[in-house]
Amino acid sequence: MNKIKYIAIKEVRHILRDSRSLTIAILMPILMTLLYGYAINLDVKNIKLAILDFDKTQDSRELTRKFYNSGYFAPSSAVPDISDPERTLKNGDASVILTIQPGFASALTNLRHYELGFLMDGADANLSAASFSYSGIILGQFLEEKLPPGVELPGVVISQQVLYNPDMKSSHFFVPGLIASILMMISAMLTSITIAREKETGTMEQLLTCPVTPVQVIIGKVLPYIGLALLDGILVIAFAVFHYGVPFVGSKWLLLFFGIIYIIAALSIGILISTLVRTQQVAMMAAQLTTLLPSVMLSGFIFEIKNMPKVLQYISYMVPARYFLLIIRGIMLKGSSINVFWTEAVFLILLTLILLSVAAKKFELKIG
Repeated sequence: MNKIKYIAIKEVRHILRDSRSLTIAILMPILMTLLYGYAINLDVKNIKLAILDFDKTQDSRELTRKFYNSGYFAPSSAVPDISDPERTLKNGDASVILTIQPGFASALTNLRHYELGFLMDGADANLSAASFSYSGIILGQFLEEKLPPGVELPGVVISQQVLYNPDMKSSHFFVPGLIASILMMISAMLTSITIAREKETGTMEQLLTCPVTPVQVIIGKVLPYIGLALLDGILVIAFAVFHYGVPFVGSKWLLLFFGIIYIIAALSIGILISTLVRTQQVAMMAAQLTTLLPSVMLSGFIFEIKNMPKVLQYISYMVPARYFLLIIRGIMLKGSSINVFWTEAVFLILLTLILLSVAAKKFELKIG
């Protein structure tokens, strides 16, 4: 343990002496959160919709088909619990629940006022806004087709209710995703640069002449960057909560636990990169290319994974951000427990162990 401690102390001194890199490592995540939090806004399709049809008439069934055939909504695989439909949203089985109470067909016939229930998951503000807009268009088309020409539309309206993000702010959806992408990039970049620096300056050979094993070298050099990456994560989350007003309703300790696992996965990628390159510049470019792009494009951060080609969907299983993204959004915005995202948790832990094992083995072979 003393050998690891001295290597870690040496690395901390490197970090403190390199004030420019330290400033970039701390300020860049905050600047990226600020810029992307305001800039990103996208349309969505294939929204998971669950329908509770209590009217059970020909008209209600036609309206259901109208929603599912629109291209905007896709049927949910889960049937909502009538006594607790919110659970379906909290578990992520559906993003929207449409409730058709008894009297829908009668209201169409008698041109009476009627309200459709529309329960939405507001954790994704962009999806919620699009869902409500699309539903209004679909309902309008349905009424125009249903009624004869010249007959005024009855007062059938949608009663909107939004959970987890009542104001439907885009930042509440994008900022947690940014945290996942930024932590991945920063963590991988830091470890890849520090080992590449040892190679570039010729001090790696000096380090290996000491009575230490490659595993001790890895642990000693990585430990300070776990702390630095955690500091980055805490700063970005604090910035998100106090600047953007993003809610944090779940367990902070649970998020910290999975945050550390996620950071170890990112650091492992950095170690793996460091075995393939010899200069800090190439290491930085490689870290950005192999972490930031997959974390943004293939994790579900911006684009729905189910809308991607099958090849990219399979590749996304190897992206740690895919799993951490669901975990951090679930904990921060919905207060979800591990019972909700245990599948993502298992995949993240397994992927982290695989990456760490491969990186350690590759590093040991390279320096051997």
